[in-house]
Amino acid sequence: MTAPPADPLPADPPDQQAAIAFLSRPASYGLAGGRVERIASHCSIVFLAADRAYKLKRAIRYAALDYTTLAARRAACEAELTLNRRTAPALYLAVRRITRDEAGRLAFDGPGETLDCVVMMRRFAQADLLDAMAPAGALTPALMRALGAGIARFHLAAARRPDHGGSAAVARVIADNARELARFTRPADGPAPGGPAPGGPLLDGEAVAALGRRAEASLASLAPLLDRRRASGWVRRCHGDLRLANICLFRGRPTLFDCIEFSDEIGCIDTLHDLAFLLMDLELRGRRDLANALFNADQDAAPRSRLAARPAALPVPARRDPLLRPGRQGLPADRPGRNARVRRRRAGSPCRFAPVSRPRPAAPDVPCRAGRRGDPRPRRAPRRGGQFAARRAHPSSRRGRGAALARGRGHARRRR
Repeated sequence: MTAPPADPLPADPPDQQAAIAFLSRPASYGLAGGRVERIASHCSIVFLAADRAYKLKRAIRYAALDYTTLAARRAACEAELTLNRRTAPALYLAVRRITRDEAGRLAFDGPGETLDCVVMMRRFAQADLLDAMAPAGALTPALMRALGAGIARFHLAAARRPDHGGSAAVARVIADNARELARFTRPADGPAPGGPAPGGPLLDGEAVAALGRRAEASLASLAPLLDRRRASGWVRRCHGDLRLANICLFRGRPTLFDCIEFSDEIGCIDTLHDLAFLLMDLELRGRRDLANALFNADQDAAPRSRLAARPAALPVPARRDPLLRPGRQGLPADRPGRNARVRRRRAGSPCRFAPVSRPRPAAPDVPCRAGRRGDPRPRRAPRRGGQFAARRAHPSSRRGRGAALARGRGHARRRR
């Protein structure tokens, strides 16, 4: 007898049956033959036809979103198109209406009433997802450097949102983490608060409690810094779900897509919190060398003041991790044992990034000292699995300018 699914996908909403049937037929896209592929998640259904993808929002309600009305789904589609065009304008093409005429015929953007809306995207190969490239060993330091620089440019251009973020927002995240993780932990004196998680308890209660204590201690130490960062404009309209599964290699460039469009509370965060999700994703795969390259490239392209809050940023994204939140998880339902191992690993990993001591800038790659020349050559890349804290002096920084001047003086002496 097999175990029941850990978190089965919801059934297709009855009032969307006609639209789903229409989107499932090749003829709806002007195709004489072939088939339409379907990829379902808890929040949406994606239909793949020829070189296009059509994303339908499910008429469903969760704690963070409500798509139960046509107006809400249409607004979400428009928001998804606008927000994702910041990073993937060639992928996100348009919002299409599914209409029904007086004769009952359905069409895209035809006459008659609107039944539903979809986001039309340009299709790409699933093998080009960084999530698929990682186990194949196709992620390289060069690719991570390009990705890090691209993320930094995206964050620098994103709209500032001082009405979100800061220490108060992080405190809410820590509280949400505690509630979510408690569902996967069995206390010694009774059932888990808020009801047991599907599949039974998976996490060690003491480890979860230790994570909460260390996160609260880090917040107490860094709260003034987080509030200063918000006042300085570092809370912005970010991606909100920045992980390898939401990045693809499109036309040879790493491209962010599928950002959070349904919640400003999740999407409007400190830029470091946005980056922290991706760093943790790489660390969980045992690739801190790639996280190091990514982080260095991001810091080189962004002001150095971002570095100070990194220790506070890393434990935060667990609340939004789809493997810890059954409402949006993407684990296969027929592998409960593997699901349990992944949840335990993901829930425990933030403990490694929650220091309670005062944060210090990471050691630079350029060993310069005040008043002395330094070697401008970067050190060797860290070994696989090493810490991702190495830094290289930025050319615009005092350290970088000193190294450049020292290099120039050495060249002048050699010419003489």
